[in-house]
Amino acid sequence: MATLVRASSGLAYPERFYAAASYVGLDGSQSSVKQLSSKFTNDTALLLYALHQQATVGPCSIPKPSVWNPVKQSKWKSWQGLGTMPSIEAMRLFVKILEEEDPGWYPRESNSVPEPAVDVQINSTKAEPSFENGASFGETKNFSTEDRRLTETQDKDVVLEDPNTVSVYNQWTAPRTSGQPPKARYEHGAVVIQNKMYMYGGNHNGRYLGDLHVLDLKTWTWSRVETKVVTESQETSSPAVLTHCAGHSLISWNNSLLSVGGHTKNPSESMPVNVFDLHSCTWSIVKTYGKPPISRGGQSATVVGKSLVIFGGQDAKKLHLNDLHILDLDTMTWDEIDSVGPPPSPRSDHAAAVHAERYLLIFGGGSHATCFDDLHVLDLQTMEWSRHTQQGEAPTPRAGHAGVTIGENWYIVGGGDNKSGASETVVLNMSTLAWSVLTSVEGRVPLASEGLSLVVSSYNSEDLIVAFGGYNGCYNNEVNVLKPSHKSSLKSKIMGASPVPDSVSAVNNATTRGIESEIEVNQESKVREIVMDNVNRGPKVEGKNERIITTLKSEKEELEASLNKEKIQTLQLKEELAETDTRSTELYKELQSVRSQLAAEQSRCFKLEIEVAELSQKLQAMETLQKELELLHRQKAVASEQAAMNAEQQSSGGVWGWLAGTPPPKT
Repeated sequence: MATLVRASSGLAYPERFYAAASYVGLDGSQSSVKQLSSKFTNDTALLLYALHQQATVGPCSIPKPSVWNPVKQSKWKSWQGLGTMPSIEAMRLFVKILEEEDPGWYPRESNSVPEPAVDVQINSTKAEPSFENGASFGETKNFSTEDRRLTETQDKDVVLEDPNTVSVYNQWTAPRTSGQPPKARYEHGAVVIQNKMYMYGGNHNGRYLGDLHVLDLKTWTWSRVETKVVTESQETSSPAVLTHCAGHSLISWNNSLLSVGGHTKNPSESMPVNVFDLHSCTWSIVKTYGKPPISRGGQSATVVGKSLVIFGGQDAKKLHLNDLHILDLDTMTWDEIDSVGPPPSPRSDHAAAVHAERYLLIFGGGSHATCFDDLHVLDLQTMEWSRHTQQGEAPTPRAGHAGVTIGENWYIVGGGDNKSGASETVVLNMSTLAWSVLTSVEGRVPLASEGLSLVVSSYNSEDLIVAFGGYNGCYNNEVNVLKPSHKSSLKSKIMGASPVPDSVSAVNNATTRGIESEIEVNQESKVREIVMDNVNRGPKVEGKNERIITTLKSEKEELEASLNKEKIQTLQLKEELAETDTRSTELYKELQSVRSQLAAEQSRCFKLEIEVAELSQKLQAMETLQKELELLHRQKAVASEQAAMNAEQQSSGGVWGWLAGTPPPKT
């Protein structure tokens, strides 16, 4: 079921579920069984029983009862029909149905709310509930677990413990540590394995570090681990140190440490993955497959099931990224993910967390000139990004902060905006996206630093948050611890939070296509349909159930027909949009071609204009030459006439001289 039911007052889950179960009569006593049968119709009682079994025991794993016992078979079918519904969803659906049937149940029950005696094991039990004859309901059993604690801490501020342990809730304290502490640093990695915090790498005064230290969280004693390195070309271990790095991601996997990425002095082209064996104290390089991401630091690395989700970071060229990669931790194979929807802007030094093993949350981070305070959600099933309105007063923009999750709460500590450090320890409820302030510190302290590490451990079955290192103008190597109280009293600290509707879960609105309401209606209809279809109580009830089922089926068919029409219209619109995009691309190409042709013509016209100007100059010069030629012709004609006259005169003087007896002159 996609919708999370959240009570506006009273107990939080799972206490509210246990109170509801006690109210309807599912505490195992015979009187309560009769009370359940008398309060509700058989259909509702059967549905409540199945949801109670799903919430407290898990999915049905018992054999199918004999057909000769219709009551047991109806119970089994109702429980089996819930499939793999999560325990917390079964709890909330149980309470929602009770509130629909009996809206005033909680005020009547609030004076005698029981404390849950044990925790709940999810999807991991083979216990068989006992089925009684007749219309009664069997006794249920609760199973405890160490890994998933659904009960909440008692409402108290101070508990009596040893002097060296943390005794105050929701306040940071500095425990007394022994041993040689690590060098002050930031942008290191830290992780907890078996009540020991392993801290590796970091940055100090611009120098990358490669040492590995361990803090025993029971004795608060520091010790340094002498490590060895084995590479592919070395068959045996030899004393060495791993490549020093900062801004890497350190995670625990199969009782080993995985160091992914990070800034180094001589960065490689692709993101490195190194593994540290806790038994042999040996580092080795992991051979990966597929297309690895480019080398980077300041990315987020979130374990989701058997996968490691990598987002963002800053590469060796100081370029910020917002790409998405997944590393299969079983096969060590990289896969680059093509997501849909608007992704977060490129950033590094942000915080990431996973909710319900499905939603990846990204908060804050920074680029070269900006720090962010936005919250983005990635649905890991549809790979669709979405950005949501945050309830309450969102934290200030920050980068270099750290975060850990406990249940549905995401604790954010430290960070800064290049001007000052963030002094508040804030909590985000990942189901409602509501922020609250847990506590705050004063002055320039390590908790208001950038690049600090944050891990969560446990002490006496209670959670403990441990912070180490950071930079706020100076490098730190202090240890601070906080014991969070998981009570709903934190709601009173929500800064101006607007009320969240009971039927709305903010994270389950991660997509924008109205999936939530459709899933809720379909699943509730399916559950009720399964219950009514499996009850065999005589011809009258059976006929009524058949009519109801027929009505539901017809409504379902109408909804499916409407949904198909919407899908067809959506496909048509997508096709039209694709055609429009194609046409736009073609027109753009034509426009570019016309622009190129126009530029060529303009260049050609410019050349022609130059040629015309040159020809005009030549023409003017030819006209001048023509005039000079005509003048020369005239001068030549005059000279020719003059020469002819002179020749004629000379010819006439010679004849008279000859007649006079004078010889002509020698030529």
